[in-house]
Amino acid sequence: MAENNDFLLRVITPERVFYEGKVEMVEFNTTEGEIGVLPGHVPTIAVIKPGILTIYEAEKKLAALHSGFCEILPDKVTILAEVVEWPSEIDRKRAEEAMKRAEERIKDRTEQTDIVRAQTALLRAIVRIEALK
Repeated sequence: MAENNDFLLRVITPERVFYEGKVEMVEFNTTEGEIGVLPGHVPTIAVIKPGILTIYEAEKKLAALHSGFCEILPDKVTILAEVVEWPSEIDRKRAEEAMKRAEERIKDRTEQTDIVRAQTALLRAIVRIEALK
């Protein structure tokens, strides 16, 4: 029997189908750690953590993936993302400014500072900047 070397990847946001196509592998972060998925993966459901989405097809593609859920099946991976961006969609200056603001909120925190929100904003800014490299 011939071995299947690819699977269907669908990345969907509330606004659009971000990506849909056959891939050899995909990597992304979950709340349990980084995961790499190949064809035939054991069925899994996971919560996405902000990080780089790496799509392996004819060429490697990178995107900034911020949060969501994924369903992994042996022949298909579906990522329901709150936000995901190609590097060409990211404004470096805006991401760097967001990172500085978040770092300042964390450094100068008061009782009113929502530290979890500030840490999440910092992580999202870092992911955006990392996707541009």
